[in-house]
Amino acid sequence: MIEEAHESLVELSHQLHGDPEIAFQETAASAGLADRLTNAGFQVTRELGGLRTAVAGSIGPGPLHLAVIAEYDALPAVGHACGHNVICAAALGAGLGLAAVADGLGLRVTIMGTPAEEGGGGKILLLQEGAFEGVHGAMMVHPAPLDTLQPVILAAQTLDVTYTGREAHAAAAPELGINAADAFVVAQVGIGLLRQHLAAATRVHGIVTHGGDAPNIVPARTEGSFMVRAPTTVALEELRSRVERCFQAGALATGAELRIAPRLRYAHMAHHGGMAERYRMNAEALGRRFVPFVESGLGPISTDMGNVSLAVPSIHPMIGIDSLPAVNHQPGFTAATVTGAADRAILDGAVAMAWTAIDLAADSTLRESIISDAAAMAREAGHPDA
Repeated sequence: MIEEAHESLVELSHQLHGDPEIAFQETAASAGLADRLTNAGFQVTRELGGLRTAVAGSIGPGPLHLAVIAEYDALPAVGHACGHNVICAAALGAGLGLAAVADGLGLRVTIMGTPAEEGGGGKILLLQEGAFEGVHGAMMVHPAPLDTLQPVILAAQTLDVTYTGREAHAAAAPELGINAADAFVVAQVGIGLLRQHLAAATRVHGIVTHGGDAPNIVPARTEGSFMVRAPTTVALEELRSRVERCFQAGALATGAELRIAPRLRYAHMAHHGGMAERYRMNAEALGRRFVPFVESGLGPISTDMGNVSLAVPSIHPMIGIDSLPAVNHQPGFTAATVTGAADRAILDGAVAMAWTAIDLAADSTLRESIISDAAAMAREAGHPDA
């Protein structure tokens, strides 16, 4: 059934690629997914969790309830350079296949369209609104240069930073100004020096989004967005505190006022070993070959799927699209997500996820194990760092 649908799945992927929509603006993408799910007989909820571009389609009686995640937001400037067009098409394909066997397996499958993975934390908001309640397991595949089973996914958080100083004529009366741009310079120097003393798996990076208004006016307001990443949410809090002190140093040195507004915190990923092993076996049966993450062409990444993985058993394997030397978030990767290799990844990802879901439903030991694991994680829901 997935093979029969492959042409239409590729069409969906290419449509998304040709009309990239950034975080929370995925109007056409979410509507297109919802329409296809409705036509396939799924019970569809639009504006899931109160999010305008979130959608879910469910089918099957249960008791085992699995969610297949469809991302569809693009990046500013470089479009689908993370391949969410492939993710969405593969998720839909898995759902179409599973719809035909759900009744016989005692399976309920939900295809969940989640907006704003690229910085907006759509899955975090859906978790907060209860969209994952009753789900026993979640899965998705993510394009990458090569196949890797359990990528290193760091906890991450974006800090929106604003310095407020005082304007003055930069030549006639500079002594009357408080230079908010200089505050960023001091902070960035501090961050650069801090990097020497950070663990290898941590990351600090960012951009200045507003540096002033004219070269002859002392900048009175500057803004920037910086990301901090660490192996766990606990380590992230410690790192964030150290980075915030660098921003405080900029304020202290210049006299500018500082405002730091943290965005939603992305958690680290806890891959479910049993689900991951079944996915590996099924993907290898399709001819896929996994490489260790250190050989995958990518370093550590972050995603709001990490938050899902701390709430329900989850997997997030990377599926190769033969993009090297281009890697995710490069223009070359954007082009690679509509090649023959990417189109093949849609089929393989959909089938491997569908087979994995069938394994989980048909094997009584696996089924009871994942239901038990989900119940235990639900009990720990008030302790996200447990």
